[in-house]
This record gives sequence, C-alpha cells and structure tokens, in this order.
Amino acid sequence: MNAFRLAIFDLDGTLYRGDEALPYALEVLRELHRRGVIVRYVTNNSSKTVAQTAEKLLGMGFRVENGDVMTSALATARALAAAGHQTAWTVGEAGLNATLEAAGITITKDSPDALVVGICRSFTYEVLDEAMQVGLGGASFYATNRDATYPYEKGRFGPGAGTMVAALETALGRSPVTIGKPEPTMILDLIDGAGVLPTETIVVGDRLDTDIEAGLRAGTQVHLVLTGVATEAPAGVPSSPDLRALIQ
Repeated sequence: MNAFRLAIFDLDGTLYRGDEALPYALEVLRELHRRGVIVRYVTNNSSKTVAQTAEKLLGMGFRVENGDVMTSALATARALAAAGHQTAWTVGEAGLNATLEAAGITITKDSPDALVVGICRSFTYEVLDEAMQVGLGGASFYATNRDATYPYEKGRFGPGAGTMVAALETALGRSPVTIGKPEPTMILDLIDGAGVLPTETIVVGDRLDTDIEAGLRAGTQVHLVLTGVATEAPAGVPSSPDLRALIQ
C-alpha cells in the first residue's frame, strides 16, 4: 500500500465484534497515532448516537476525540436537513431518533416529510405496517444503510438494517435514498474535515460491498480485513487476516 495520512476505520467486524475489541486492533491504532496518522471512525450502525459510539470505543481503550466519529444516523440527519425535511418517522432505535432530533428533525407519525429506516431489533409486523402507511402517505423514503447482516461476538451474525429496508421497499414498491456505505458521503465528509486528499487516505473495513466500495467511490486507498463478514478477498483488493498489515 502507498503511504497514507488519514486512516478511516469501519467499526463492527473491523475494530470490534459486539463488545469485544478484535485482536491487534488497539495495538495497531496506537502505532498509527504514534506515527502521526490521522485516525477516524465510520459506521453504518444507526442505533447509537455519535457520543454513544465514542463512549464504546473509549471503553475498549481506543483513542477518540470530538469529530473523530461519523455514523449513518448523523449522515442521515444531515441529508434530511439539506433536503429541507423538518419531520420524520423512523423504523429504528433510540440513537437514531436522538440524532435526528439533535439536528432539528421532529419525530412524528402525523404526515412526516420523511420515513427513515435503520436497524430495529424490535421490528414486528405492526412496525412494518405502521411505516408502510407513512410511506404510502407520501413521505420521502430514506435508508440509513442496507447492510444485510450485523456481526456479534464469537462469530455470530444477526439481521442488519438491510433486512428492514428490504421489507419496506417491498411493501412500498419503491427504493429508498441510501445514506450509509457504499455511498461515499461519510468518507468524503471525514476526508474534508481532516484536510487531506482522497489519495492520502485509506479506508479499512471487513465488507467488500460497503466499506471497500465506499472507499473506491471516494477515490481512496482501501484495505480489507478478514475479521468480520468477508472471509476472502477477490484479486486486486489489498487484504490481510487482521490489521497488522497496516503498520508493516
């Protein structure tokens, strides 16, 4: 890989699984900081606020400062505000609602401007029906991300936000505006904030279809780690069994 000034890390499956830091993650990031590399964190997980995500990283021993974390919930809030939406109904969790509200978006089921779908571990037929009626009422349709699965400890996977998005997409007969990876928006925002070039940036993740694709669309270097979803890399994609290759 070429030299890089900014390293953007996916979280779930790349730095940790569930509440367990992955092997060598702490050591590698400490070494990158020591070398003067700018480190940023990006996640498609919309269930937590930026503050909650930062707190989780800090609790595991990672170094985190203000502005280091970008989540799909925050990116979605910015997208809604940019589109002029003032109200929304969500299929999601408390962190998504809190993030939207912090951006001035009112959460309401009464003719909202937007329907926002993220991971929702209390998803039921009733939740689906309720959201479907909102969508049929003309609300703009947004997906925080379309990850099919979500990695937990000990190699287990659960349904990701993409499963809820697919259900609403089927019910409504139309596709949402997708905010999270593989769209490059979050990556480009972090690059801009760091004041570097895309070519001076590396995006590191465990999913080809989101992390690596987002980096490629943003024009960065990419590196796939086989610690989460992907178990092998296609030809031409830099990869390694863990993160140690970044400091070798």
